Amino acid sequence: MRYLNKKNKGGTYLSKKVLLFGDIGIDDTVALIYASLNKDIEIVGIVADYGNVSREDAVSNIYYLMKLFDFPRGIPVIRGAEVPLTGEEPTFYPEIHGEHGLGPIIPDDEQTVIIENFLEIVQIIENYKDELIIVNIGRLTSLATMFILYRDLMTNVKEFYIMGGAFWIPGNVTTVAEANFHGDPVAVNIVLTYANNVTIIPLNATQQAIVTPEMVDYIEQFGQTKIFKPLMEYYTRFYQERDPSLQGSPVHDALTLIATIYPEIFMFGSYPVIIVDDLGGPSRGQSIADTRPYSNNNGEKTHRIAFNIDYEKFFYHFLSVMTGQQTNRNTNL
Repeated sequence: MRYLNKKNKGGTYLSKKVLLFGDIGIDDTVALIYASLNKDIEIVGIVADYGNVSREDAVSNIYYLMKLFDFPRGIPVIRGAEVPLTGEEPTFYPEIHGEHGLGPIIPDDEQTVIIENFLEIVQIIENYKDELIIVNIGRLTSLATMFILYRDLMTNVKEFYIMGGAFWIPGNVTTVAEANFHGDPVAVNIVLTYANNVTIIPLNATQQAIVTPEMVDYIEQFGQTKIFKPLMEYYTRFYQERDPSLQGSPVHDALTLIATIYPEIFMFGSYPVIIVDDLGGPSRGQSIADTRPYSNNNGEKTHRIAFNIDYEKFFYHFLSVMTGQQTNRNTNL
């Protein structure tokens, strides 16, 4: 996972430093497997949040995956949010991600003493400052809390990548809303109000990042990804039962990590964005981009949104990383 891709003053290369916020279900797990095999990404901390599963299951899954995929020792695992800022009880999705978030796999019941706490995020930001990229692939509650507590500190973060939203397409929780934005729309609005250099990777892009059973079988032959096949079989079964026309299942969260190192895969637009936070209404969690050419943005902050992907580039990049055949993309930097 540690690799040299960005020149420093000494002429060597440095990997992208990523602090990951996640609610560790199947697609988050695929993202972590991808990160463990990717030479251009260094995970410097993982914040475990509620979402696909409870926070405690998320913590358990992270430790299981870090051990299974031999992540470097010393990566802090931080307890994130347990409930949304709305104060509601969260809804989990065992029918999609399995009882514990790993499909048919039940992690070892190993009690791990967690000495990290939420405020260790401060230390990570201070350590890496303008090198740090925050990638949020779950609910945005913990990230919003950082802006509430440490607004000035958060200006040190280089970039934010957020998996969430559905612009002018159906959502996956309601007709108009995607799960991460629907789960805590108040938190999303806080983040989008205060964060700079935000890239949103919504369902528009992630639903195109389909991994087929044939791709899974090919990846399996190389023996790098261990539990990847049973996870994807479980995930694909759910998606194909819901929509038999699908050729596989999307890897929403891995695509969001890919965006940090391979923006050429994506077609972006930049617009002001608001999230409907009417908690009791049918439009809760809807993501709205102001695309009016004559509005001149009225001085509003704009955010970069991925609306489309080049599937061929995604296909070859994903396979090269997951089979251990990745070459350094940035030797000319």
